[in-house]
Amino acid sequence: MRKAVLPAVIIITSVILIARIFYLQVIDENLKLQSENNAIKKVFDFPERGYIYDRNGKLLVANQPSYDIMVVPREIKDIDTTEFCSLLHITKADFIKKIEKARVYSPMLPSVFLSQLNKAEYAAFQEKERKFEGFYTQKRSLRDYQVNVGANIFGFIRQVDESILKKNKYYNSGDLIGKQGVEQQYEEILRGVKGVKYLLRDKHNKIIGPYKEGKFDTIAQQGKDLTLTIDYELQKYGTELMVNKRGGIVALEPKTGEILALVTAPTYDPALLVGRQRSKNYTALYHDSIAKPLYDRGLQATYPPGSPFKIITGLIGLQEEVIDEQSTFYCNHGANFGRFMKCHCGLHTLQLNNGVYKSCNSYFGNTYKRTIEKYKDSYYSVDNWANHVRSFGLGQFLGTDMPIGSKGLVPDSKMYKRMYNGAKIRSSYIISNSIGQGEVSTSTLQLANMMAVVANKGYYYTPHIVKKIKGQDLDKKFTTKHYSTIDKQYFTPMIQGLADVYNVGTAWNLKVEGLELCGKTGTAENKIRVAGKTYQLKDHSIFVAFAPKENPTIAIAVVVENGYWGNRWAGPIATLMAEKYVTGKITRKDLETTMLNGSLLEEYKRIENIIYQRKVDPSRVQDSLNKVKVEISDAKKEEEEN
Repeated sequence: MRKAVLPAVIIITSVILIARIFYLQVIDENLKLQSENNAIKKVFDFPERGYIYDRNGKLLVANQPSYDIMVVPREIKDIDTTEFCSLLHITKADFIKKIEKARVYSPMLPSVFLSQLNKAEYAAFQEKERKFEGFYTQKRSLRDYQVNVGANIFGFIRQVDESILKKNKYYNSGDLIGKQGVEQQYEEILRGVKGVKYLLRDKHNKIIGPYKEGKFDTIAQQGKDLTLTIDYELQKYGTELMVNKRGGIVALEPKTGEILALVTAPTYDPALLVGRQRSKNYTALYHDSIAKPLYDRGLQATYPPGSPFKIITGLIGLQEEVIDEQSTFYCNHGANFGRFMKCHCGLHTLQLNNGVYKSCNSYFGNTYKRTIEKYKDSYYSVDNWANHVRSFGLGQFLGTDMPIGSKGLVPDSKMYKRMYNGAKIRSSYIISNSIGQGEVSTSTLQLANMMAVVANKGYYYTPHIVKKIKGQDLDKKFTTKHYSTIDKQYFTPMIQGLADVYNVGTAWNLKVEGLELCGKTGTAENKIRVAGKTYQLKDHSIFVAFAPKENPTIAIAVVVENGYWGNRWAGPIATLMAEKYVTGKITRKDLETTMLNGSLLEEYKRIENIIYQRKVDPSRVQDSLNKVKVEISDAKKEEEEN
């Protein structure tokens, strides 16, 4: 028996090896295809990228033909480089540099020598292409933007770099890939699948026909179309309103989490990043470290939320039962919590409703104080408060389908233990959190999402920018409800207070006849410290709103940097955006004219002068502008708001 085992193993192994060799050499011709690589030319057929539409079916992004000149260094014969360079308007030094780069990539494989020729340049080269052996043209498609707004949403396409080539075998040198925006986030869906043709060459390196009659050729598959949640008309209107200003606008549909508008200012025409000038234009945009047109202020910039955060302070107070609708606090132009927090209320006894529409620091400071002092363990109290806040989507990335974003900050016990060396936290230490100052910071997207929670009376859907993918289902995470920790019943009195902000409160002058809006003003003092000296800048203007009061269809947040007080710039812009979306028209022509013609460039010029006079790196100062702690405006400015 043992004598038979070894011969059996040898026989079985031999049969398997012979069968495998037979399969590879006779049946599977893929290996043969690879072995004959020197005699076969592999040509890619690049598909069109998927088209991009807005929620109403308007075409936003299409494609246009483009041509690349490809080179295989090993195949270059004696060519007239002077004629070649003259034809393509490049120098001899450029020619040598590009050939060396191609040779480093591979002397035998094709790579891009010169990309994105237009039709005229292509036609001129094609006439003489036969004279330049080793070079050939390859057709691709570039983006053709049908609109001049939304660059931060779309992103752009560029050539892959070495790091991508090493990580992803799908791409070859010279291939295009999405960068930023939906082009990056949905790259695999938009790009489609490349087709491949194998062409047979003779001993003179001439193409004599398809290899194996095209048996191994594959057909290119066009990328899938995307329908965005964006309303183009609203996006365009928001962009116009933000001309000559810096900041962001985010508008959501509360019932779905769909992003209706995502405006950042300043912005740029997406067509700037198409064609042979793309690199030059991108470099100019990238190095603008003051205006930062590539920096999405709706998603990336974070600011102290200011008075809009009082909405959460009040709702947490109701949920924790430290206040009710009838609870009263006295305001004497503010209140003393270890430091005096000024207020514009004057001498009043306030309850929840007028505390909201008057934006009373005393009311919400006392509410926060009771919330933090409810439990003996101060660190437990802080974490309890922080959990409530996070349930509104603050202090997290939210999980949107955009490749960028900011987490913001919701302070918790871990943070305060480090700050206070484990000592007991007194409410007076962190009282600024009550009015959206202190350590709290939020993005404009998070503020809009917060208002969606209020509009829905307790829940939100993850904000997203793609509504439909042709032939594919949307990710389930965008259709899953997220609930806040606040009971539904407590939202009703808060919503009434927000409606009264427009009726009799800090935004009474922004009222729109026939449209019941709910909103909250925010004004934040803004200082920067440059080269050891503190400079007072104009306040940030913040406004959050939703409309209409019943069955809301839009929730919106607007931040205008250095925009004075809440209802000077952000309030009117939010109101106009809401009216346009809900009613389809604008009746407040007075507000519209002021916003369209208004400019804050003089204030921004002042900031630039401060930076350059002190010889400070502008990018460092801009970062400090976004991170600096701000305080609530003084009573005088708040009175102007009324």
